[in-house]
Amino acid sequence: MKKKVYIETSIPSYLTARPSRDVRAAAWQQITGQWWDEARSRYDLFTSELTLTEASAGNPEAAKRRLRAIEDVPELRIDREVQEFAERLIAEGGIPPQAEADALHVAVAAVHNIDYLLTWNCRHIDNAAKKPIIRSICEKAGYSYPEICTPLELLPEE
Repeated sequence: MKKKVYIETSIPSYLTARPSRDVRAAAWQQITGQWWDEARSRYDLFTSELTLTEASAGNPEAAKRRLRAIEDVPELRIDREVQEFAERLIAEGGIPPQAEADALHVAVAAVHNIDYLLTWNCRHIDNAAKKPIIRSICEKAGYSYPEICTPLELLPEE
């Protein structure tokens, strides 16, 4: 059985963006493309309505590319349970109050028992100081913790 990966908005954003002159962004684009081409078939991918909404924003041509990249990825529901858990993630200090959407991404992955949450959002989601807090909140609430990581961390070892 394949492990499950939740695709957060930064993944289709880096996957489909025009090549960047910024060294870090260019590297993340390259790594995201490599993961998409070489590793995604090893996993069952999922996303959410939130990812689709966020990917729809901005430049219409860029939005079209982002949405096309994830059009076949099944969408997980954001129901009351997910919303309440997102609120708890914020209330207990796992995610800052101004990052409500980020809390929803983590909550949807946790509530739906996803193995990995794939993101380049290292400010609020894949943050070394916050991940132990998020893990603890998930465990106290009875949810499994979705391992939060970047595409670099999920590349094949060979």
